[in-house]
Formats: sequence, C-alpha cells, structure tokens
Amino acid sequence: QVQLVESGGGLVQAGGSLRLSCAASGRTFSTDAMGWFRQAPGKEREFVAAIWSGGSTYYRGAVKGRFTISRDNAKNTVYLQMNSLKPEDTAVYYCAVLKPGTHSPMDYWGKGTLVTVSS
Repeated sequence: QVQLVESGGGLVQAGGSLRLSCAASGRTFSTDAMGWFRQAPGKEREFVAAIWSGGSTYYRGAVKGRFTISRDNAKNTVYLQMNSLKPEDTAVYYCAVLKPGTHSPMDYWGKGTLVTVSS
C-alpha cells in the first residue's frame, strides 16, 4: 500500500522560506517521477514541480527560480525548498507519484501540509 506523508508546512511572512518533506513507502520510488502539487482555498489542485529518477526537474512558471525540488532515494523522501514566499503561495501542498512520461499524478494522496504566507 502506497503511503505519502507530507510535513514541514507552517505560517511564514512574505519573503520567508520553508522546506517541505514527503516520506514515501509502499513501492520502489527510486524509479518513479515524483511531484509536488498544491491546492489553495476555493481553487483546483495544481502542479508545482516534478523530479525524475535521473534528477531532471520541471517547475510551473510562477515558482521557477524560487522553489527547488530534490529527492533522496535512499530515504524514499522528496523535498521542496521554497524561498521568497508570496501570499499567493498559500495552499495545502501534496506530493505525488507521477504517471510515466507525464506531469499527472497517480491516485495516491497523503493529507498534505498547509503553507500559509502572510503579507
């Protein structure tokens, strides 16, 4: 059974930083592409960043240059370093296993971690 457990969220002032972690279990994640998604109040869940097994990364335009996704395959953990945070980054953040060759998530979801950025 696949389990994804996100942590590291919190309340931060605009311009601040947070580092999110996602501990994964239940499959061989080292060969999977992994991603981060977020859902703001009243909005659809949206893609944030992806990292492939070889280390290549991809970001949505609004976070490029501010967020960095990384992974530690030995720990089955994916990270999202978020710098220069803005109020519009406020959302619940989720990690996901990506469908091969896409930015679309498989249907495995954790509870997410709430990030609140105050102005």
